[in-house]
Amino acid sequence: MTQRVTTVDNARTHLPVVSFVIPVRNDAERLRTCLETIRANAYPRDCLEIIVADNDSTDGSDRVARSAGAEVILIEARSVAFSRNTAAAAARGDVLAFIDADHSIDAGWVRNAVDTLQRPRVGAVGSLCQAPPNGTWVQHLYDRMRSRVQRMSETDWLGSGNLAVWRNVFDQVGGFDPKLETCEDVDLCKRIRARGYRLIDDPRLKNVHFGDPDTLSRLFLGELWRGRDNLRVSLRGRLSLRDLPSFVIPAIDLVAISVGIGGLIAASRTGLLIFSAALASMVALACLRASRILVRTRRAAPRDIARAFAVAIVYDLARALALVVKAPHHRKHRSAVL
Repeated sequence: MTQRVTTVDNARTHLPVVSFVIPVRNDAERLRTCLETIRANAYPRDCLEIIVADNDSTDGSDRVARSAGAEVILIEARSVAFSRNTAAAAARGDVLAFIDADHSIDAGWVRNAVDTLQRPRVGAVGSLCQAPPNGTWVQHLYDRMRSRVQRMSETDWLGSGNLAVWRNVFDQVGGFDPKLETCEDVDLCKRIRARGYRLIDDPRLKNVHFGDPDTLSRLFLGELWRGRDNLRVSLRGRLSLRDLPSFVIPAIDLVAISVGIGGLIAASRTGLLIFSAALASMVALACLRASRILVRTRRAAPRDIARAFAVAIVYDLARALALVVKAPHHRKHRSAVL
C-alpha cells in the first residue's frame, strides 16, 4: 500500500506531519500532563501539530491547551466521536494521532507510530494502555484484564485513546460514527479492516491511562457506560470468534439476572433453585475472568483471589446491565459538583 505523505523539510530528514487529536471535558490537570508528554517526544516540532477538542469544559481546559501551544476547537456537549471527527477535519497532518486527555505517552511514541504505519498495508497502529504505576489495587487488577502482546502483532481492535491512523484511511472509512456514545473505536477498526488494511498492536507505543477506575463503584459506573453500545457495534459487519465473548457473556449474565430475580419473586422452593442456578452461572463466569487476572498477576493469596473476583463480578454485572440501561458517562456526574 502506498500512502500519500506530506513531508516537511528540516535539517535532519523528511517526515510525515503528525496531528494529535485530543478530546477533553473538564480534565485540565491531566490534559496538562498529556500535552507535556507529547511535547517531550523526539520528533521535529515543524512535523507536529496538536488540536484539542474542548467538549463544553468549565474548568479551564481550553486555557491549559492554548498555553501549551495547542489549537483549541470548542464543541458544545456532543459525543466524543463527534469531537474527534471535528478536530480531525481541521488537522493538516497525514497521520492522525488520537490520544485522550487522561493519558500520557512515551517519549518515543511518535517515531515508533510512524515507523509501524509505513509498513505494508498498515492502516492504523496502537497498543493497549497501562494503569498508573501508583494506582489502586482495583486499577492494577483491571489492567490485568487487558491482553497485551510482547511484540508487534496484527490485531482486530485498537483503542481510540492510543491510536495512530493514516489520514487518508480515516477519511476513506468516514471517521468515527458520531451517533455512537461508546465502542466507536471498535466500529472504526472494523471498517478499516473491511477496507483491507492491517491493524497493528505495537507495544512500543506505551501509554498510561490515569482514568482507569480506582474503586469498585467507579468500575461499575464506567463499564455501565462503556458497554452501552457494545451489542450494537458487535453485530455490525462480519463477526469473528474474538467478537463473541464481548456480547455473549453479558447476554448470558443478563438472562441469569432476569431469571434469578424471577426465582426470588416466585418465593417457592423451585424459585429458590432457579435463583441459585442463575447465581451460580454468574459466579462461574466471573471466576473464569478472575482466574485470567490471577494468572497475569502471578499471585494466588486469599486476598488476591478475593480482589480479583470482586473486580470480575463488578465488571460482568455492569456489562450485563449496560445492555438494557443507557447510563451517562460517569465523569458527567463528577464534573457537575466541581
